[in-house]
Amino acid sequence: MAIADPDSLPEPSQLSDMAILGIVAAYAGAFVVFGLAIDGPEAVMRGLIEIVSTRDALLTDYFGAGGRGAACVNAGMLTLAACLVYYRCAAKLSGASVACLFLVLGFGLFGKNIFNIWFIVLGVFLYCRFAGESFAAHINTAFFGTALAPIFSEIAFSTALPFEIGLPLGAATSTAIGFVLVPAAAQLFKAHMGFSLYNMGFTAGIIGVLVVALYKSYGFVPDPVMIWTSGNNLLFGGFLLALFLSMALCGYIIDRNIVARMRQIMRKSGQAPSDFVSQVGFGPVLVNMSLTGTIGICYVLLVGGDLNGPVIGAIFTIVGFAAYGKHPRNILPIMVGVFLGSLAKPWGAADPSGLLAALFGTTLAPIAGRFGWHWGIVAGFLHSSAARSVGTVHAGLNLYNNGFAAGIVAAVLAAVILGIEGRQNRQAPKSDD
Repeated sequence: MAIADPDSLPEPSQLSDMAILGIVAAYAGAFVVFGLAIDGPEAVMRGLIEIVSTRDALLTDYFGAGGRGAACVNAGMLTLAACLVYYRCAAKLSGASVACLFLVLGFGLFGKNIFNIWFIVLGVFLYCRFAGESFAAHINTAFFGTALAPIFSEIAFSTALPFEIGLPLGAATSTAIGFVLVPAAAQLFKAHMGFSLYNMGFTAGIIGVLVVALYKSYGFVPDPVMIWTSGNNLLFGGFLLALFLSMALCGYIIDRNIVARMRQIMRKSGQAPSDFVSQVGFGPVLVNMSLTGTIGICYVLLVGGDLNGPVIGAIFTIVGFAAYGKHPRNILPIMVGVFLGSLAKPWGAADPSGLLAALFGTTLAPIAGRFGWHWGIVAGFLHSSAARSVGTVHAGLNLYNNGFAAGIVAAVLAAVILGIEGRQNRQAPKSDD
C-alpha cells in the first residue's frame, strides 16, 4: 500500500464541534458504564458520597477513598457535566478543549469530584461578566483551573473548622481563585514560552502557594494525604487498552490517510499553542491519542507500577494532550529522562512520585520536539527531581504539581538552550555569498 506524501495531502476533513463533543462524551459514558458494571449501583452510590466528602489533597486515590466503581462513575459523570457546559456555551472544540475534557476525565479518578470543581468555574464565569468577555472564550481556563479544587474540599471538610464555617469559606476562596485565573494564566504563560504544555499547572502552583501561605499565617495548616491503591493492573489494563483500540479504529474511519497524517503530527514540535485538531483533523488526533495512551500503559507495566486513580489520570492527561502538543516522538525522551533520573536517586521508577513524574512530565514534550531528543532527556532528568520538591510549598492542594514543577524547569532550561543556540549562531562562520 502506497503511503501518501504528507506535504501533498488534501486539507483534513474537520468534524463538527458537536461530533467531537459526542465522541468525548461517549468515552466519559464508558467510564460510567464500566464503574456500574464492576461494583453495582448501591456500592457506587455509597462510594460517591465518600468521594464527595473526602479531602482531596495529593495524593487521594479515589479507588481507595470510594471504590473503583465509584471513582469511574465520578470521572464519567464529571466529564459529561463538563461536556454539557461546553454544549450550552456553544464553545469551540479545539485541541485545547479536547485536552481539557480528557484532563477532567482523568482527574475525576483523584482530586476532582462532582461537587468541588464548580466554585472555581463560577469564579471564571464572574470574571468574564466583570470583564465583558465571553465565557466560551475562557471555558478551557475554567476547567483547567479546577486543578485547585482540593482547596475547596480541604477547607470545607477540614477537622480544624466547623462545617458551617468551612463550607462557605471554601466556596468563597475557590470562587476568588477562579476570578483571578484568566489574567494570571495569560501573564505566566510568558515565563515558559509554551515549552510546558500545562500552563495552568504552573499558574495554579503560584496561586496555590499564595493561598496556602495566607491560610498558614492564620494557623490553618493542611495535613498531608496519601491514598494509593494497587492490584488493579489486569482489570484496568484491559479496559484502557480496549478504549485506546477503539480510538484508533474510530480515527481510521474518520480519515483513511492515517499514516501520512501521523507523519505530519510527528514533525511538529508541540510547543504551545499547538492545536493538532485544527491542523490535521480529529481522526489522526484520535490515533495519536491511542498511541500515546498505549505508550503510557506500557511504561507503567514495564517499570512494575500500579494502574490506579492517579496513574490512570496521568495516562489520560497524556491522551488528552495528544490533541494539543504531544506525540510519541516528543514524549519518549522525557520519559527516558525521568527513568534515568530514578536510577540515580534513592527512589525507584515504580514509586508513586517517580511514576507520576514520568507520565505527567511529558508536559515538557515541546523541549524534545523543538530542541531534540537529547534536550528532552535532560528536561526529564531535571523534572524527576523538581517534581518531588515543589509539592510542599502548595501543600498538595494543586493537583497539577508536575505542571508546576515543569513550568519552572521549562522557564529555566528553555532560556538556557535558546541562549546556547543564539551564541552558536553568532559564532558560526558567515558565508561568502
